[in-house]
Amino acid sequence: MAEKADILDEKAIARAITRIAHEIIERNKGIDDCILVGIKTRGAFIAKRLAEKIEQIEGKPILTGELDITLYRDDLSLKNKNQEPLVQQVDISHNISNKKVVLVDDVLYTGRTVRAAMDAVMDLGRPAQIQLAVLIDRGHRELPIRADFVGKNIPTSSNERIVVQMEESDGSDRVAIHE
Repeated sequence: MAEKADILDEKAIARAITRIAHEIIERNKGIDDCILVGIKTRGAFIAKRLAEKIEQIEGKPILTGELDITLYRDDLSLKNKNQEPLVQQVDISHNISNKKVVLVDDVLYTGRTVRAAMDAVMDLGRPAQIQLAVLIDRGHRELPIRADFVGKNIPTSSNERIVVQMEESDGSDRVAIHE
């Protein structure tokens, strides 16, 4: 796939993360009883940056965790006997019962990854609420899932692909459309 257009650069990503951090704080009237849970890989990096930004704003840390799930696609065979995505690793050391869990991912597309992450969270306890923060919402939902916090909406065609690069894994911060 060839790159079609640059969407966000390093500064635009930083601004989006700052805005999402403020929105999370405002919507939840602070960060008490909140936990950020990043969906690996890039969602976990974004969650870490959100946590740092929220700590700068609030003056105290927010609870964090990570989920590592296999994408819920028909062409992947890594599923459990119930045909649900295989949860590979859960790194949430905090009790999520009665907490406001904010799932964090890089791109919201069909909604299947988020559904799998919600299933994994529910297996750990009963949160008071689950919210969703994404850097990019590209549309094309197959499930009735909507992000509560969005860095940027990027309408795409189904033959396009959003590529998110993060400093932690790719050496630079940028978002591009490939076709």
